[in-house]
Amino acid sequence: MAAVEQTIVETQPAPVPKITARSVDMYYGEKQALFDVDLDVAERHVTALIGPSGCGKSTFLRCINRMNDVIDGARVEGTIMLDGENIYDKALDVVQLRARVGMVFQKPNPFPKSIYDNIAYGPRIHGLTDTKDELDHIVATSLEKAGLWNEVRDRLQEPGTGLSGGQQQRLCIARAIAVSPEVILMDEPCSALDPIATAKIEELIDELKENYTIVIVTHSMQQAARVSQFTAFFHLGKLVEYGATENIFTNPTDERTQGYITGRFG
Repeated sequence: MAAVEQTIVETQPAPVPKITARSVDMYYGEKQALFDVDLDVAERHVTALIGPSGCGKSTFLRCINRMNDVIDGARVEGTIMLDGENIYDKALDVVQLRARVGMVFQKPNPFPKSIYDNIAYGPRIHGLTDTKDELDHIVATSLEKAGLWNEVRDRLQEPGTGLSGGQQQRLCIARAIAVSPEVILMDEPCSALDPIATAKIEELIDELKENYTIVIVTHSMQQAARVSQFTAFFHLGKLVEYGATENIFTNPTDERTQGYITGRFG
């Protein structure tokens, strides 16, 4: 009797969720901006949030580190858990949350301080160092991780605002890294940059995912396809579809996702 050939398909274990959102509704006063969002963000992976302008992707991103708290009339319902802890628990220290969940904005926004002081600011206010040597080490390693050390090592006392746009954005990433966050949120971090600077940031994101959980909002589907392992498509405040990036772009299950990806709307 002929032996039956058996095909063994190796499956990757499902990644551990770092962030778990359940039934998240978000309101600006009477206007509802997010509707019943359920989403798991995989630890040490890049998750891209895509969708048309005004679809809720940046709003959801800002829910993860409670940036919406500073907007009058904004409120969030549902739960968002970070390592099993509800970040909207009234007992939670929001300052500590924002140290664990760093943010990089659309437009580079270095402080009007020296390159050194931009990086040293967070460790100083959080009391992360006791000596100047320790602070020097954090500044150097943060700039190294952001791929900027070799370009600025002899200019640390010069103003951060004197750097090019792409360098300023990497400075902002170094500033976020300096307080040892677990999660880095990026809100269209390359939209103000030229293609060469964008390529450097994308390369950096690929390196950073080894140590950090990254969530990136991008208007560029090509960028989402290049940098992320998981993609969430938002439309009109709702999470339409979420899955492995390759599946979302090559075999979406919802016709709205298909329509957006093929350029029929958006």
